[in-house]
Amino acid sequence: MLLKTFGWSFAVTALGLVAAAFYGGWEAFGIVAILAVLEISLSFDNAVVNAGILKKMSAFWQKIFLTVGVLIAVFGMRLVFPVVIVAVTAKIGPIDAVDLALNNKDHYQQLVTDAHPAIAAFGGMFLLMIFLDFIFEDRDIQWLRWIERPLAKLGKVDMLAVCIALIVLLITSFTFAAHAHQHGGAHTDKAQTVLIAGISGLITYMIVGGLSGYFEDKLEEEEEREHEEEEEAARTGKQRSAVVLAGQAAFFMFLYLEVLDASFSFDGVIGAFAITNDIVLMALGLGIGAMYVRSLTVYLVRQGTLDDYVYLEHGAHYAIGALAVILMVTIQYQINEVITGLVGVVLIGWSFWSSVRRNNALAAAEGKAGSDEKTEVSSGV
Repeated sequence: MLLKTFGWSFAVTALGLVAAAFYGGWEAFGIVAILAVLEISLSFDNAVVNAGILKKMSAFWQKIFLTVGVLIAVFGMRLVFPVVIVAVTAKIGPIDAVDLALNNKDHYQQLVTDAHPAIAAFGGMFLLMIFLDFIFEDRDIQWLRWIERPLAKLGKVDMLAVCIALIVLLITSFTFAAHAHQHGGAHTDKAQTVLIAGISGLITYMIVGGLSGYFEDKLEEEEEREHEEEEEAARTGKQRSAVVLAGQAAFFMFLYLEVLDASFSFDGVIGAFAITNDIVLMALGLGIGAMYVRSLTVYLVRQGTLDDYVYLEHGAHYAIGALAVILMVTIQYQINEVITGLVGVVLIGWSFWSSVRRNNALAAAEGKAGSDEKTEVSSGV
């Protein structure tokens, strides 16, 4: 099971490390290995959230997620995305941007760094909306009840999540503008860029998340109708009609997963520049890490880990909220990538430990109930 799920990840790791060694020797080999570990540590919460969505999809779409989705994640976000950002911000052609990335790495790194406020605003708003929608939803299982119970009640107010996200964006952009003004106004125009990028992230979430949610609801309705038709067919002997909507629902959920992965990859791509500005090594290292995140997502689904450890999804969403805040803060201040990674690991580790404690308590309660029942039977005899 483990080899079947992680087999491609192991193969890509071997090929990536060999390619790095041929490309730049043992130093390049080490850099790629470090980047892979960085990507995995920063994106573990991504795998948990992805698993919550992927478990609703068929085996076919899970394979699409691991094949086509990986191509988008590795080549799209880890290789093409930084080049596109440089081309747009520097107002140069994509070929010139690639030439810059390969032959003038310091200038290329500077251009990507200059584009960071817009990238962070877009990704931060998208991830913040995911967290807010989760925390404002009234759910049967609650982890930190002292937080989640009152917030679930507040969540009954329409559009509250959108209002809070916009307030955060306005505060961030105005603070950034005021800071730039105090230091000579060198980045005052970027405050407007931050505002536009943040609103774009919000709109992207509402469109993609709204479509995936709509088709997911439709899928549930079709599954209920399919079940009723099966019962009717069993009674009458008539053949039931085929259900085709599942493909649409799965497609939009797949699209949602890709945008989600893109938002998670922002911090990894930016953080990678602290290690190297070589685009080839970045693509190899982050690509290997992305493969493990994808495989881990499928592993969590097939093992039913989220069903067994019910607080894991909560921990992952809290990690998303923390990452969203960190991204918004990094628009103006620099935060070490180690802190970013540790916050997610700590929150997920805490939620896992809480899940284990819950499972042990439930098992002990069931054991005690069974023991009391045996005692009653023995007393009756």
